[in-house]
Parts: sequence; structure tokens; C-alpha cells
Amino acid sequence: MSKNPYRQDKEDIRELLKQFENLRSGKSHSFIDEDSFERIIDHYEEKEDLPAAIIAAELAIEQYPYSSALMIRKADLLITTRKYNDALDMLDKVESFGSHDINLYILKTDIFLALDQQQKAVELLEEAIKHIDGEERLELLFELSDVYDDYEEFDKVFDCLKMILEQEPTNEEALYKICFWTDFTGRNEESIKLHKKIIEDYPYSELAWFNLAAAYQGLKLYEKSIDAYQYAIVIDEKFDYAYRNMGDAYIRLRKYKDAIEMLEKVLELSRPEDVIYEAIGHCYDRLKNFAQARFYYRKASHLNAEDSKLYYKIACTYINEGQWESAIKQLQSALEIHRLQAEYNLALGECLVQLGKYKEAVEAYSNVIRQRPKNVQAWTSLLECFMVANMLDDAEEYVDIAYHQTKNKPLFLFYRSAILFAMGKSKEAINQLEIAMEKAPKLIKKFIALNPQILQNQQVVDLIAKYKRNKSI
Repeated sequence: MSKNPYRQDKEDIRELLKQFENLRSGKSHSFIDEDSFERIIDHYEEKEDLPAAIIAAELAIEQYPYSSALMIRKADLLITTRKYNDALDMLDKVESFGSHDINLYILKTDIFLALDQQQKAVELLEEAIKHIDGEERLELLFELSDVYDDYEEFDKVFDCLKMILEQEPTNEEALYKICFWTDFTGRNEESIKLHKKIIEDYPYSELAWFNLAAAYQGLKLYEKSIDAYQYAIVIDEKFDYAYRNMGDAYIRLRKYKDAIEMLEKVLELSRPEDVIYEAIGHCYDRLKNFAQARFYYRKASHLNAEDSKLYYKIACTYINEGQWESAIKQLQSALEIHRLQAEYNLALGECLVQLGKYKEAVEAYSNVIRQRPKNVQAWTSLLECFMVANMLDDAEEYVDIAYHQTKNKPLFLFYRSAILFAMGKSKEAINQLEIAMEKAPKLIKKFIALNPQILQNQQVVDLIAKYKRNKSI
């Protein structure tokens, strides 16, 4: 029966360390070969005893003064201990031997970046790439792309990844990364051209099809993107991100049933995510299936209970069904998280008006106005609340405030006229309506919507006809 290899390895390293300690203390002149020195250095690195590792490297270099590998190991240790200039001197010495070891360039790059000499790092890598081929060239291109990323030269990151794929079209790391950088830099046309070429030579590359689809999606060519995603999932039927992106493309095309099918496939293939449940809820919302929309919004909120927007969306489904009390409960949950969110307060105000709770509605609208005094919707909602509640004195007072706060928007002149009509001040109301029509005649539709019965007033009809003849409306 053979010996345990792990035990044998431990015995070997123990013997090597003994020889090293004898050499270090000057007790003997034991011969240690180059590979054994590397094992000793590895041992001390694993133990995080960097001073001992450096001493081992120094003794090794004394015995093997022309070993590029040992010098590079020592330089790496010096970088770890932040002795950048010493490390750079060591690497310059290696380079003087004519070495083209890829680690030489990677370590020098690390030093230049640590010394905030980005341009030197770039120049070094660009020069090295000219003289190195094969896998090592790809490794240096990845290194260069990381340097550009760190210093926010994002188009050059894309260029590096493109060069990698031109050399090795099936490189998975580059295919994954270039998808992100295409979207980030907006270089969709170049990505389409690149991936079409890859697909010509490698038609079963699901990542190339996916990237092609994503580039089409970036250009809002959703039909083309869906076609490309379809190829990706034919090649890999468990490609969950392809289904996810297809779902988004179908949503953009307003094909909500197709989108639901794709998004449910995502749930089958991967962990449940609140964004997927929310997207399915959105689709049902658009299909006016509010019960199903609520079901998925609730699933999303169970996974992300701090997302106030989900409670708001649930509330909106109830509002669409006229279930005001249920909507209010959801809006209160949303407001507990974001008390001053304008959308939530406006929706709450609408529900309270429907229930005849006008004072509470006024408070909700006022919350918005205090935060956003120029918010037109908040002012119009408040004024309409006053009118419905027959609080016409308040309406008359606040319409003037709204007009001034919104920098004299003509819309509020129409509201002022409607309020004056409601107060029985017909002469003032007509005068006000004429002023409003002079400024913005197209807003007459909003005025009529406030009180459709106003069209029974002949003076109003004549005034509207006058502006129609002038083709102002």
C-alpha cells in the first residue's frame, strides 16, 4: 500500500525547512535546488511570515544569481510589503537579462499603479502586448483593461476586450465583460458588428448571440434583440439572463403576455428576485388584471419589505378598482417608509377625497406642497378637493397662492374662473376666463373637465367660439 502523499509532502517540506535553517544560520552548506527554494518561499507565504519568505528569496538569489523566477518572486514579496522602489529595481534587473516573463509586466504594472503612475503602467503593457503572443497576450490585455477601468478610461476598456475577442472569439471572460461595457459606453453598433463576425465562425456561441441581442436592445431594436435571444436559448435552454432580457424587450413592445411567459421562465431557472416579481406584476397591471398584479407585487414586497414603491403599486391596483380603503392601507405602509414622497401623498389625497374625508385629503396634498411648492399636480388636486368639498372660500384664497408659487402658470387662471363660477360670481368668472383664454386657449379643455355643465352657460360658449374662429384652439 502506498504512503499517504499529504504526509510525504509534510515530511519533505519539514526536511527542506531544516536544510534552510542550517543554511540561514551558517551551520552547513547544504545544497538546495531552485525548485525547493520556491517551495520554501511558498511555505512562508502561506504562513504569512513575509520576513522569512524574503530571507529565503535572498538566499536563493545568492545561490542562483541569474534566476529570473526567483527575482520575480522576491519582487512580488517586496510589493506585498510596499517596498515598491526596491521591487522595481529587482524587476529592472530581471528585464536586463532579456526576460519576457509575463509576471514581470504584471508586477511592474502593480508598482506603477501603487505609485499612481498610471501612464507608465499603460505604456508598459501596450509595449509588452506588441512582443507577446498567445494566452499571455490575452492575460496582458485583461490587465490593461483593468488599468483603464481603474482610471475611468472606459472606451479603452471596450477596445481591450474587443482585441481579446478578435484573437480568441470564444473567450468567455471577455464575452461576459464586453456585454456590460457595450451598454456602459453605448458602443452598440460596434458590438453588433463584432458579434456577427464571431457568430459567422462560431454559430453555437450562446454568449455571442446574447451579446448581439443586448446590443440590439441597447439601440431599442427590440424585435431583432428578441430574435437573437431566441437563438441563445435554443443553444442553452437554461440561459436565465436571456429570458430575463427577452422579458424586458417584450415589455418595451407592450407584449405583456409574452413578457410574463419569459419572466416566469426566469423564476423556474434561478432564485426568486423582487425585481422579477415586480416586472410580472407590472405586466398584469398593464393587462388590467389587478388581482394578479397585486399577487406578484406582494411577492416582491415579501423579498424586499423596505421598498415603499411596491406598496404604492399595490395601492394603485386598488385605486383602479375603486377600493379606496384597501388602497389607503397600502399607502400608509409606503408612507411609513417614505413619509414625504409626493406620489404617495397625492394618491392618498385622491382616496380620501373619494371617501369624503376632505380635511385629511387637504393635509395629504399640503404635505406635497410644503416639500414642492411649485408642484402643479399638488396644487390642482388641492383646489379640486376644495371645490368638491364646497370649501370655495379656501379655493379662492389658495388659487392665487398656486398661481404665484408656480410662476404664473395660466392653468390656474382657468381654475380661478371655475371657482368664481362655483361661487356664483359669474361676471368676475367670465372676465377671468377671457384673461385665461388670451394667455393659453388650449387649456379650455381642463376648464370644461372641472365642470362639464358650464357649457350650458351661453356666455362661456360664445367666448370659446370666439377663440375657435381665431384658430387659437
